[in-house]
Amino acid sequence: MLALAVCWLGCPACSDEAVEPEPSVPQPETTYPDAYQDKVRTQPYPKISNELIVNPVPFLVPQAMKTGERLQYALSRTEDFEDAEISEPQDGCMYNLHRALDTGTWYWRFRSTDAEGASPGAWSETYAFEVKSETPVFITPPFEDFLENAPRVHPRLYCFLNPYIHEARQNVTSHPEYRQLTARASIALEADYGTMDLYADAETLRQHATWLYHAYYLLQDERYADKLVELLDAMLALPPTDTQLFTDNFTTSALTLAHAAVYDLLYGRLTATQRSGAEELMMRALRHSYQEQCGVEENHIFDNHFWQQNMRILTQAAFLLYDKAEYADEALPILKYYYELWTARAPASGFNRDGIWHNGTGYFPANVKTLAYMPALFSYVARFDFLQHPWYRNAGRALAYTNPPDSKSTGFGDNSENGDQPNRLTAAFADYLARETGDAYAGWYAGECQSLVRQDYELRLYRMCSNRTYESALPEDAAKMVWYSDAGEVSMHSHLGDAGNDLALSFRSSTFGSGSHTTASQNAFNLLFKGHDVYRSTGYYQAFADAHNLMSYRHTRAHNTILVNGIGQPYSTEGYGSIVRALGGNHISYALGDASHAYCGISEDPMWVNYFAQAGITQTPDNGFGETPLTRYRRHVLMLHPRTVLIYDELEASEPVRWDWLLHSPVRFDINEAEQVLSTADEADGFYAVTQLFGSSEMDITQTDQFAVPPATGGAEYPNQWHLTACTDNQPATRYLVLIQVCEAGESPYIIRRDGDTFTWGDWTVEACLNASDSPRLVVRHHTEPVVFSYGEESPVIDGVPYLRQEASSSLLYDETDGEYQVMEMTDRAPIATRKGF
Repeated sequence: MLALAVCWLGCPACSDEAVEPEPSVPQPETTYPDAYQDKVRTQPYPKISNELIVNPVPFLVPQAMKTGERLQYALSRTEDFEDAEISEPQDGCMYNLHRALDTGTWYWRFRSTDAEGASPGAWSETYAFEVKSETPVFITPPFEDFLENAPRVHPRLYCFLNPYIHEARQNVTSHPEYRQLTARASIALEADYGTMDLYADAETLRQHATWLYHAYYLLQDERYADKLVELLDAMLALPPTDTQLFTDNFTTSALTLAHAAVYDLLYGRLTATQRSGAEELMMRALRHSYQEQCGVEENHIFDNHFWQQNMRILTQAAFLLYDKAEYADEALPILKYYYELWTARAPASGFNRDGIWHNGTGYFPANVKTLAYMPALFSYVARFDFLQHPWYRNAGRALAYTNPPDSKSTGFGDNSENGDQPNRLTAAFADYLARETGDAYAGWYAGECQSLVRQDYELRLYRMCSNRTYESALPEDAAKMVWYSDAGEVSMHSHLGDAGNDLALSFRSSTFGSGSHTTASQNAFNLLFKGHDVYRSTGYYQAFADAHNLMSYRHTRAHNTILVNGIGQPYSTEGYGSIVRALGGNHISYALGDASHAYCGISEDPMWVNYFAQAGITQTPDNGFGETPLTRYRRHVLMLHPRTVLIYDELEASEPVRWDWLLHSPVRFDINEAEQVLSTADEADGFYAVTQLFGSSEMDITQTDQFAVPPATGGAEYPNQWHLTACTDNQPATRYLVLIQVCEAGESPYIIRRDGDTFTWGDWTVEACLNASDSPRLVVRHHTEPVVFSYGEESPVIDGVPYLRQEASSSLLYDETDGEYQVMEMTDRAPIATRKGF
């Protein structure tokens, strides 16, 4: 009997009894906005078309709409604003309420003022937004609470360790990381700052200051303090010029930290001259950076360097100076700005609750120290747990699924292809989450990666002071699939806790689009077995935007997706996709990505235009850039556990085009073109993959191991990779069905038998409509278990009972979850939008 029926998003109430469906009506055409996110905000947020990430919502105003020194905000339950709450004039272009809003519709507007609010301009137009009961509530304290509790003594940068430091000092020599702590500090002790080209490598100074700070803070050994003073004196004797200090933003923050560390730790023993010299350097950095950042960072989708390092160190500098009489008038507003900015836009762009990094797994480690330090400081001082933000609550699980222990990363984005195991900072972040939140996934992850955790030095001081323990068992109810609906990814695993037996698939289609550290990879997938690549995006991240990066790494041709007339997706937030459905059970994991808007033209962002010019590349169709007549690209991805992947593509254009279906491998494909069967073998790791392609039209299958543009650096470290294209030419629409079997060495793949649109192998039967003139249809059944997946207009029979689907073209899965079989039915989920205008 059919046990339990569960509906998903957009469906009316379900029942386990057969009921008459509503009369079939034509499906409305999907309307696509030009972007779901802006790189730089062009529309105020929130609006009625925006789904709120958290309650209370931050109010954001595009910088171009601010015409005075400050902004005032009015908030009301009524459109006439009779009961309006009007804020004090605010710096920047943001306003946080720091209190929850009641459910229902709210109205807001803003106006520009002078610094005192004495000469306000006209109110803006009125914007409405809706607070729903299901919106997560996350209420941060106002800055005044932070300020009231902020310390007035030094050292204060690690004040959140004060409750633990006495015990840590007593036990420091027996700590398992004691030798690593002193070894790092010894490197700095041996430095001769008198003979160094002091500002040629600011990062070295930052590292030395960090290592010495940690060692002295714990050991109280005067050698480390003396060396810190020596470092400060060397810098004060030859202060950096503006050119040296502001040569790039990492240099600015690194030199700021080098001064701040000595100033904070040794404040009481420094001379007045030494203190004032460090203070002035920090203020130079704060004045320069704040002028550039205020109004900008709250409106930028994600300024990488700022969130990776600059914000943390600039916050630290302001935190050291906010109570100094000579600098308080300047430093205190800056400290408030960074506090409010973190509340409005952290921890992961402010529009992501998923726990994954929308910018990709490769650059996640660069953000870890800030992701740990900022909530630690703010939580301790403001007496509120900033780690209760939904992103942090999901981060441990996200690490486990997207960057598993003993495995390559499954994710996307710059640098994500590198390494055979997690980065040590990633492991250290899992350890931090486990200690602070008790998250079971983080605890398991850190337990599996203990040797990596102990190699990390950035969070070492925290670990050596924290005496908290955690469980290291993987949760027994760990799902086989996780959908990151805000960021636009899905992770599927056959055996998450067993890397040597795990088939892992990641699928990306993101409203954040492409650009920054993301790639033009909407509706692309990566497939790994035993922690190694089976099919993966290709190319090498040697530079952010050299010719190889632009043409053979970032470009859509480098990813497991499609090209239209040889053209890929632009590098912009306009080149977006979305995962609109996802369902998972014990036997089938399923996701549907929509990249119909992703092939929308060239990259017009001035940053990318400049990089193309520097590389000598024109954005022309010959190079894979331009407009396309694509109207529909919906990709269904299913993992049929444990070892089979199914892909069903629906492709349509407004005129006949050439469709290039792409697949990439680290090793050569063995191609049986007559049967359209592809095989790759990883002899070193003892597995191989067999992929069979079926389509509505003839396919010409070719492969090459040549890049469109080779990497600038070659050699054995950067071997050629293999790029396969299945081409269907001169068709306005086509369908693909792709079946991938991954086998251990010595195993034999199942022979797939086809009878019309029915395909049978092993325990599975698939019915897939491949005629592009007919309505799409995909049905998957298991032979020995009552498992059914159904997509299309027909209602399936499930476990002997007719199930009348609630909406035509829904996706329906009957599978075991939590020990019970149940029906899950879903139509498209509208993506989260931060700027959508309809």
